[in-house]
Amino acid sequence: MKKTTCNNVLKCLSILLLFFALAGNSQNKDSLAKFEPEDGKILVFIGQDLEAVGGLESYIHGYCNYFDVPAGVTLYTNISPGDESFGYYNRGNDGLKTVANWGAGDSCGAYYLNDEKFNNALISIGLSIVNHEKQIAKGKHDKLIIELGEWIKSTNRPVFLRIGYEFDGWDWNHYKKKHYLKSWQRIHTIFKDLQVTNVAFVWQSKGTGSGQDVLEDWYPGDDIVDWVGYSYFGNPDTQMLTFARKHNKPVFIAEATPAREMDGLYFNSQLTNPEIAKSLWGEWFIPFFKTINDNSDIIKAFSYINANWASQPMWINNPTFQKVDSRLQMSDYVAKKWVEELEKPQYIKSSVNLFNDLRYQD
Repeated sequence: MKKTTCNNVLKCLSILLLFFALAGNSQNKDSLAKFEPEDGKILVFIGQDLEAVGGLESYIHGYCNYFDVPAGVTLYTNISPGDESFGYYNRGNDGLKTVANWGAGDSCGAYYLNDEKFNNALISIGLSIVNHEKQIAKGKHDKLIIELGEWIKSTNRPVFLRIGYEFDGWDWNHYKKKHYLKSWQRIHTIFKDLQVTNVAFVWQSKGTGSGQDVLEDWYPGDDIVDWVGYSYFGNPDTQMLTFARKHNKPVFIAEATPAREMDGLYFNSQLTNPEIAKSLWGEWFIPFFKTINDNSDIIKAFSYINANWASQPMWINNPTFQKVDSRLQMSDYVAKKWVEELEKPQYIKSSVNLFNDLRYQD
C-alpha cells in the first residue's frame, strides 16, 4: 500500500474516532437526569435551618458567614395540616413564605429568594406527608399541592423536591406503603398538569437497614423519580448506591452530618471540642468524601447539615443527635480541611452560570 493511501486511511480513522467520541459525549449529556451535573461533578448543599445556613440579615453565624455560598440550600415544609410539633401547628406548606419552627431551627424559603446572596442558589425541599399520605392519595389535599407547585414555579430556579423523605424511617414517619406510593403519583401528576418544569423529584431512604427488597417494594417508579437519595450519618450505606446503578439514577446524599455510633452507643461529635474535631475529620469526613469520590459516576449532590443539633429541642433527647454539633466554623482545623477539599474542581458552588449549566427542562 502506498504511503499516501496509508495517510488517508489514518485520517479517515481519526475523523471517525473523533465523531464517535463527540457522539458519545452528546449521548451521555442527553442521558443526564433532571439537574444532574456531568460525571465527576457534585452539587454542594448546606442545611437545614436558617441559622445553620446563615448569610442572612437576621442569621449571621451560619455557614455562609464563613464559607463560599454553596450550590444550594436545604429547607423543609409539609402537607400535614393540623399536626403539631414542639408547639408549632401546621397549616400546610409551612416554612415557604413565612418562618416555621418544628423544634429544629427556623425554616423559611422566602428568606433565600429575597436575599441577593442566594440569587444563584438551588433549593432542596424536604416535603413531609406524615399522617396525611392517605388524604393526599384520595385528593383531599390537592389545594395544598397546587399551592406548593405554584410556589416552586415562582422561585425561577431548579428545585429538588424530596417527597416523603426517609420513607423507611419506620420509627418516626410510619408511612403506609399503599398510600405513600399513591401520594407520590398524585403530587407528580398535579405538578405535571401545572407545568412545574423547574423541579426534580427525589426519593430518599433513611440510609441504613433497608435492603434491595425494601427499596424495590417502596419505589414509586423510574417514570416519576428523577433522583434517588439517602441520609448519611453514623456510617456509609451502599444499598442505595446499588439500587441507583440498577435504575440508572443519580444519587443525592440529602442529609449528612457526623454522628459516631458503635454497637448501638453514640459518642460525642461536637466540633467545638478541638480533639474531637480532629478525630472526626479522620473518622467521618474522610470516609464521607471517599464515598463521594469513589462513586462519582452516580453521587451527584450532597447536603451537609451545619447545625448545633444538641441545642435544638427536637434532638436534645435523641440518642443519635443529642451529642452532635456539626458547625464547621466552630473548628479551625476542620474548617481549613473543608475549604481545602471543596476547592477541588469536582465540587460545584453557587455561580452565575449554575442554572444554565444544569438541564432546566424535561
